[in-house]
Amino acid sequence: MVKLFELIVAASLVNNFVFTRYLGLCIFFGVTKKMDTAIGMSMTFTAVMVISAALNWVAYNMVMVPFHLEFLKILVFIAIIAGFVQAADTMMRKVSPGLYYKLGIYLALIVTNCIILAVPLISADSNYTFIESLVFGLGSGLGFSLALIIMASIREKLELADVPKPFRGLPISFVLTGLIALAFIGFSGLITL
Repeated sequence: MVKLFELIVAASLVNNFVFTRYLGLCIFFGVTKKMDTAIGMSMTFTAVMVISAALNWVAYNMVMVPFHLEFLKILVFIAIIAGFVQAADTMMRKVSPGLYYKLGIYLALIVTNCIILAVPLISADSNYTFIESLVFGLGSGLGFSLALIIMASIREKLELADVPKPFRGLPISFVLTGLIALAFIGFSGLITL
């Protein structure tokens, strides 16, 4: 149980994919303009990450390893993620059309997001059990959600701030991301994966 707690803390804070590994920045900058969009993407991204971690663990450990097909893991993982995201895209279009249109192209970009692929690759390379893979996916999703919510809350406040003209928009977002990353680097060394 302690190892699972360490894994979730390590994945969400210590080794946060956005602030310590600098992965997933396209969606990070794209959906953090408004808090409701960031929260919607957080829930979607976390669900996709946990479910794809489970599906990829099963495919890797039950099919690829027994048949010595480990060299195909990137191709198989991408195919599984693409299929699941397409299903999630269709469900979201029917269940929550407002959120579907707010997320727009960023929902389709989940398929090619490096964090979504990094989770099963790290799980496979670290020989995580099924439960550890789920917890790692959940921790990574929570870490990405934390990054989105922090940035969305700051960017909404910046709309009312007097930001110098050359720094308005994306430049100030990069500066803020760097400052937040410095804070997250303070967690480094606490727990290692």
